[in-house]
Amino acid sequence: MIERAQRSAAKIFAVTYLLSIAIIMVAFSRFYAPYLVWENGEETARHVLHHEEAIRIYLAGAFLHGVGMIVLLTALYVLLRPVNRGMALCAAFSRLIHAAFWFIFVLDMLGALRFLAGAGALQGFGPDGLAALAGAQLDAGRDAYYIGLVFNGLGSALFAWVLFQSRYIPRPLAWWGILSAVYEGFCGFAYLLYPRFGGMHSANWYELPPMTFDLLLCFWLLFRRLKSPETALAPASAA
Repeated sequence: MIERAQRSAAKIFAVTYLLSIAIIMVAFSRFYAPYLVWENGEETARHVLHHEEAIRIYLAGAFLHGVGMIVLLTALYVLLRPVNRGMALCAAFSRLIHAAFWFIFVLDMLGALRFLAGAGALQGFGPDGLAALAGAQLDAGRDAYYIGLVFNGLGSALFAWVLFQSRYIPRPLAWWGILSAVYEGFCGFAYLLYPRFGGMHSANWYELPPMTFDLLLCFWLLFRRLKSPETALAPASAA
């Protein structure tokens, strides 16, 4: 029997995810992507130097996206705790680590902006030195992002597996969630071991498969009622 809290958690997950992904996509594409030079933090810093206001707008969106991550993992835990409490807790903890690394990424970007400001003793580094320091900070933030991506892939795969066990959603959809999350985690881990992996396989594709799963899951949770295990098994039993 599906509890009322689980149905509320499902709706909260769907609405929060759609709002969160809309915020970060607009913020990234409008206020950060025009100044981003892939795998070149120093050159990115030079572009960012004269667009601090736009970058801070992006960081505000990134902060809200990080808050959304915490809401999402909590909603999924509430939804799936009755099915497999241990695995749901492990998945939530893994996604929480991902959120922590996301905020580290945001902090590194703020640190880069401070370097570029060149206040106090930093004035002695000159424009080139400040750009190099800021670039190193941005590169560190990118590494934090990919570490978090591995944990996000692990947590998402575990959540998708519990969804598969629960029969709350169609099992083919749950399988897609598992496979896409494993793919995301593998890409993040491969990038950390071999940074040139980003040139071999575009980073634009790392998160696309799990994003399609999350969107399909949102639409299912919003417009279709969750299937209880008893309802899902009833036709097979009758047969």
